Amino acid sequence: MKIKRIAILGGGTAGWLSANHIGHALSHLSDVEITVIESATIDAIGVGEGTVPYIQNSLKRFGISEAEFLVKCDATFKQGIKFVDWLNPDTHGSNYYYHPFDEPFAQGYDITNYLLSERIKFENVGIQAQICELGLAPKQKSDVEYQGSLAYAYHFDAAKFAALLASNAKEKFFVKHQFATIVDAKCDEQGNIVSLVDEQGQQFEFDFYLDCSGFSALLTDKVLKVPFVDKSEELLVDTALVKQIPLDENAQLPPYTTATAHKAGWIWDIPLTTRRGTGFVYASQYMSEEEARANYADYLNIPVADLSVRKLDMKVGFRELCWSKNCVSFGLAQGFVEPLEATSILLTDFCAELLAKNFPRSIEESNTMSTYFNDVMKYVWERTTDFIKLHYCISDRVDSDFWQANRDMSASSSELKQRLCKFKFRAPTQSDFFSRFDLFDHKNFLYVLYGMEFNTEVKELSDTEKQMSQQLLAQNAQMISNAKERLLGHRRWLEALKSAYQKIHGE
Repeated sequence: MKIKRIAILGGGTAGWLSANHIGHALSHLSDVEITVIESATIDAIGVGEGTVPYIQNSLKRFGISEAEFLVKCDATFKQGIKFVDWLNPDTHGSNYYYHPFDEPFAQGYDITNYLLSERIKFENVGIQAQICELGLAPKQKSDVEYQGSLAYAYHFDAAKFAALLASNAKEKFFVKHQFATIVDAKCDEQGNIVSLVDEQGQQFEFDFYLDCSGFSALLTDKVLKVPFVDKSEELLVDTALVKQIPLDENAQLPPYTTATAHKAGWIWDIPLTTRRGTGFVYASQYMSEEEARANYADYLNIPVADLSVRKLDMKVGFRELCWSKNCVSFGLAQGFVEPLEATSILLTDFCAELLAKNFPRSIEESNTMSTYFNDVMKYVWERTTDFIKLHYCISDRVDSDFWQANRDMSASSSELKQRLCKFKFRAPTQSDFFSRFDLFDHKNFLYVLYGMEFNTEVKELSDTEKQMSQQLLAQNAQMISNAKERLLGHRRWLEALKSAYQKIHGE
């Protein structure tokens, strides 16, 4: 049977990101129809507001103007994450480290061993952490779209981003859009879904389905009953309190996400042009909701009695099969391992691109392609879980049972255990991450390991290595000086763009 009618159940970032990927990939086929079905009464989660640079390739592929995206989605630049107090404050005092997006090499030269031998903060390998501290934008005025002087991603309003993606999918790829609250689905004798059923009992027939229904995973869980791989013993945080904070027009606009650790989890703080998106992430086993609210209010400098929040219960793990029968799950319907490194959007973007490249034209082809797809996605989820665990298990915090428990590696993968044992003797290299499906590779591990002062045996350096490393580090000061002259402040750059955009478009 040919696949001609494709349903995407659920809108939001996952649904519309998938619609653009599939719409773009199949735009040359006149007999294929894509329909996004979303409920008018069920709200999207809408807190995934940070990205990694991977998203740029997708936005360019979809034909979305970067200027339009930045202005319409209240977007700001993200040059990395600033991790605050992830090390023991009693030992290190008030501490932080950066995971910037630029490569962790000094002008292409690996000076890791020199930094370790001299006990120099690893973020000083380049200039991006200092650029972040200075509050500068990563682009010059003359830079073309999706290119900058430094690597970057974005923060954005999730609802406005979904609306922009929806408009683009409908206008450029002729994706259809209808509202219905789907509550069930019908399957044939082989277990393939043949129709969706709304709350009035009306049926909607399609050939292929994308489940973007969020944590409910309506098709994947309720209908197809795909088992869930629970990672809650490895990643302990399971709850988030979420609040948006208005931002004064004169307030500083950090060009990075802030992740501040507390005794049972951490707090995200994401700056948009009009507000801050914040979330208090914690492990309910180690902190009560009452205590979480008190700590969250203290962080936001709000009386706890005035703190109104959304509470999210997070199911940590992923589906054993992302592609089952004639249905593929995306976003929260597929899995969730907490929002460090903007993982949810990254995995959705990667998965949608993978499906677009391997989209079946028939159910027979679907059955063949699904095996490869599931193998890839299982590997991606397992290695992503490893990377998230890394942030916790190497911390030397001892101020709570939560941090003590995170050092327990019994539930962790053998791959992560082996890598950490290896990295005690030498620093990570590209050859340690042999798969192109390692979304977080040696570059990411370097920043986290040595930002958190992981102990690797120091290798003896030659005089040439020392001199080269010293010369490259010395050049950083001049590069920072030049950057101050060439790069505008983050807010100033965005305001100049908005003003120019409004003049051009008469807004």
